[in-house]
Amino acid sequence: MFSKANLVATLLTAIWGQMGGFLLWGIIAEPLMADNILLEGLIKPEPNFAFLALGCLVQAFGFCSIYRKFGMNEYGAASGLNMGILVGIMIGLGEKMIDYATANMMDLQGTLINFAIYVIFFGVTGLIAGLIYKKLA
Repeated sequence: MFSKANLVATLLTAIWGQMGGFLLWGIIAEPLMADNILLEGLIKPEPNFAFLALGCLVQAFGFCSIYRKFGMNEYGAASGLNMGILVGIMIGLGEKMIDYATANMMDLQGTLINFAIYVIFFGVTGLIAGLIYKKLA
């Protein structure tokens, strides 16, 4: 659980989580999704960066720990990308469709844009983890 590969992968995927999340959701998706948000004030103007960093670290650790088991010693770019895409589908489409069905946060178009961003985000997360595990495990 606290192997060198897992710790390095956690650190680098957490950095991607913070920076990639800002790039994908903060810069690219914001203008695409601005008209699709149904709930006024849903997005904070400024995030709490301490909790954002902590959340990225926890998410990265969880992802990398699961990948350690999922990769089953066949670590690499392909297996990491595969797992990342699966997680992106699970969260981006599964969880966000549940949100769409149960809450007035975002319309269907925004939900589908968000899904695409999640697949890209977690695909890159998996790619990073796979490459690190292949190198260090």
